[in-house]
Amino acid sequence: MRSALLLALATVSIWSAHALAARSTPPASPSVPPAPSSTQVTPDDTVNASAAQLTREDVDAWLDGFMPYALQQGDLAGAVVVVVKDGQILTQKGYGYADVAARKPVDPTHTLFRPGSVSKLFTWTAVMQQVEQGKLDLDTDINAYLDFKIPARDGKPITLRNIMTHTAGFEEQVWGMIGEKPGDVLPLDAHLKRWTPTRIFAPGETPAYSNYATALAGYIVAHVSGMSFDDYMDKYLFQPLDMQYSTFRQPLPERLQPCMSKGYVAASLNDKPFEFIAAAPAGSLSAAGVDMGHFMIAHLQNGRYGESQILKPETAQLMHGTALTILPRVNRMLLGFYETNYNGRRVIGHGGDTVVFHSELTLFIDDGVGLYVSINSSGKDGVTGPMRTLLVHEFADRYLPGPAPEGKSKLDGKTAAEHARLIAGRYTNSRRPETSFLSLLNLASEAKVIDNGDGTIGFSMVVSPSGVPLKWREIEPFVWKKEGGKELLAAKVENGRVQRVSFDEVSPFMMFDRTPAAKSGSWLLPALVMSFVALLLTTLAWPISALTRRHYGVAYALSAGDAKAHRLVRIASVAALAMLLAWIVTLLVLFSNYNLFGKSDGLIYLLQLLSPIAFFGGAALGVWNAWSVLRSQRSLWAKVWSVVLALSLLVVLWVALAFHLISFGTKF
Repeated sequence: MRSALLLALATVSIWSAHALAARSTPPASPSVPPAPSSTQVTPDDTVNASAAQLTREDVDAWLDGFMPYALQQGDLAGAVVVVVKDGQILTQKGYGYADVAARKPVDPTHTLFRPGSVSKLFTWTAVMQQVEQGKLDLDTDINAYLDFKIPARDGKPITLRNIMTHTAGFEEQVWGMIGEKPGDVLPLDAHLKRWTPTRIFAPGETPAYSNYATALAGYIVAHVSGMSFDDYMDKYLFQPLDMQYSTFRQPLPERLQPCMSKGYVAASLNDKPFEFIAAAPAGSLSAAGVDMGHFMIAHLQNGRYGESQILKPETAQLMHGTALTILPRVNRMLLGFYETNYNGRRVIGHGGDTVVFHSELTLFIDDGVGLYVSINSSGKDGVTGPMRTLLVHEFADRYLPGPAPEGKSKLDGKTAAEHARLIAGRYTNSRRPETSFLSLLNLASEAKVIDNGDGTIGFSMVVSPSGVPLKWREIEPFVWKKEGGKELLAAKVENGRVQRVSFDEVSPFMMFDRTPAAKSGSWLLPALVMSFVALLLTTLAWPISALTRRHYGVAYALSAGDAKAHRLVRIASVAALAMLLAWIVTLLVLFSNYNLFGKSDGLIYLLQLLSPIAFFGGAALGVWNAWSVLRSQRSLWAKVWSVVLALSLLVVLWVALAFHLISFGTKF
């Protein structure tokens, strides 16, 4: 029973993480380029390793060895890879199929892929164009640019700088996020105005990746420019960058529809419908690989592509170098881009995921080199995430090598062991739903830091292929390096207690804060599992005992008040168990098809109406039954079980209250 409940919650968590994944400061004048010290590449990280020659011939041969095998092993239909160098496209390669059934190969010049949250880089570029023109200011309350109001938190408004660094503080929004046809998602303005996600963090303090916030930025660009967002992108980005096979429009323009790659959960399965994205500026781009190469060239050349200058050099440098430092040493959020520093080099970029497309754009900003990869399938076992990371790292190790961060610890064994003990515990992701029933996912998806007992730690989100957390060794106070790798993990300590952790891959846009004791899975998950088992056993015992008595002709032993309490607590157990399972099944169904989120309001309202009855009523009846049984002459076993049932129903009630199963509305 324990494994069944945990599997259900974990499955919901995995689907949630997949849906929400996106591989997604002090004020500074937009006219002043940042100082080189704004990056976290340390001065002693000199680049001195030998490198293969970065030529088209060598890269093509290397990619031809890497990509076909990766596609085959991952059950992936197709991919596009583009490498740029010194203002030119070095190579452009299509692999596999854009349409498996038709055996239509991927064409890097004409086949459209969906780069997901890489779309955000275009939105941020548009914002900075408007900053250059004086129509926007990074540090002004965004309500000055909107025709509706975003409420302040603690008296503090949101600025575009907060939005571009993902520190606006919004909780995650899921409702109506993705659809399969135009009517499944609201227009951008209606989507934004339907509900403003609750701000769960003060602005500027906690990175919490937000599609809603990015969509706000796109809406602001449209509002101040007097153009639709799609028209703006066509005129001021796609045309000057010669991106003839790119659009944010949904559905696709008729001329581009034959060019669109199909998307697949796996190459061995049927294709999925075109995905309509409600928060369009955050993820609705469709683009050919070569077009994305043009965009990379423009940013690598400080806003210039050919004869076109989409940004002033100082503005581009501002985007690429203005970093928000939350934790020491780990990668940070820039203005739209985020750091992915590697091999002692300054590296920036952005990743992106829809349900079936998965992409990564990486700029070795000081080397004039860019790498873009997009895959049209999810594949098996979440292969696209590790595959993208491996592709970028092996590319860098081959062509742009350099030293890893220093791996030798500067701490003695006793201090390292003490710090491992301090950091161990459970943490909650800053990017999360918080005020709706979806917050139940947080219970199943807590990150765990493990004290390995040898001065090293493990982190549950970073595991080996067999699922075992990898080891991290402390190299300086509260900074750890992954053993056998180059990634860093850092922690923030307040009053002698670790409060916050993150690691290189996600630190620009996600933090992990210590889970409050009242919601910690360390006790709540075992308690919930035991409660589930107790309620299930009670539910099963009801018909079994009745059938057994009937078979042997044994009369029901209880009477009067004892009989009434006995029957009512069984009803309460059935109702609470059924309601808990109904919520879990509903979450599983919703995350199996994101299109259902905008069509499930009736079911959600029904569950919300029944939940107070089942959970409050169940807990009340459980306590009353225990009180009655404890005062009666019934057996010790009956008294013990009555207390177990009362505690079980109280635990379920607490879960319902703490994770908003008892609430009303479809703002999630």
